[in-house]
Amino acid sequence: MPCTRIAFGKGVCGTCWREKRVILVDDIEKFPGHIACSSESKSEIVLPVFDTRKRVAMVMDIDSDRLSAFDETDKIYLGKIVKLIEKIIE
Repeated sequence: MPCTRIAFGKGVCGTCWREKRVILVDDIEKFPGHIACSSESKSEIVLPVFDTRKRVAMVMDIDSDRLSAFDETDKIYLGKIVKLIEKIIE
């Protein structure tokens, strides 16, 4: 459940939406404008999910209570999950 509706270009999710790219954040305290949904979050990965018209339909946002919890391997395999989701949305 999202903490709040996040505006285009705001926080990590909104930036992912605006830039249409995966964003890895090793330390959320160092991301300008980070929007905290949990005081326990320390790092984050956010992936855009595209509709059939190549518009961002949603973002996949995963947080961790550890610093630098995500890497390029996570980006690859979470990207595969995103591709599955994209096949079922319009």
